[in-house]
This record gives sequence, C-alpha cells and structure tokens, in this order.
Amino acid sequence: MTKHYILSLDPTAKYEWERCTLRDPITAEHPALAEMVAKAVGDRAGSYLVAVSIEVKVLEAATIPSNPAPNLVEVPSRPQHAQLAELVA
Repeated sequence: MTKHYILSLDPTAKYEWERCTLRDPITAEHPALAEMVAKAVGDRAGSYLVAVSIEVKVLEAATIPSNPAPNLVEVPSRPQHAQLAELVA
C-alpha cells in the first residue's frame, strides 16, 4: 500500500508539535497510522505484534525561508471628510 504525505520540518517553529508534521496532501489531516495497520490485519479483535516497514522517497522538496517575514498588509489611511469630523464633534 503506497500513501503520499507532506512532511514539514521547521526547527524554528513556535510550538514543538509544529516542528515535525506529517499531513495528507489533499485533506491536510494527520495520517492515522494505527488504523492503516488495523486494516492490514483485517480489523480482527486481538493483540498483534506487527512489523511495519516504511520506505521514504522524496518526490519534491520546498525549502522554508531562513527568516520568514510576517504577513503584514499595509492599509492606506484615508483623510476624514469635513462632514464626518462635524458629526464626531
């Protein structure tokens, strides 16, 4: 069974759980590895000693900028009209 995921590694992430994440590329959900193994044994009740082999092939890599700038949007200020200033006063 071949599954594709997006692995994101960010050692400078604010939170520990954001430093290494594995997500489905379509749904962005974390993979339910235990459920995949359960399907492999047929969802039969019981306890199993299982061997799981993971083969990793990097299909595409995108780097994270070393000093990402925050997403700031500059909003131009508008001068108040004389009528609005009179209403406020």
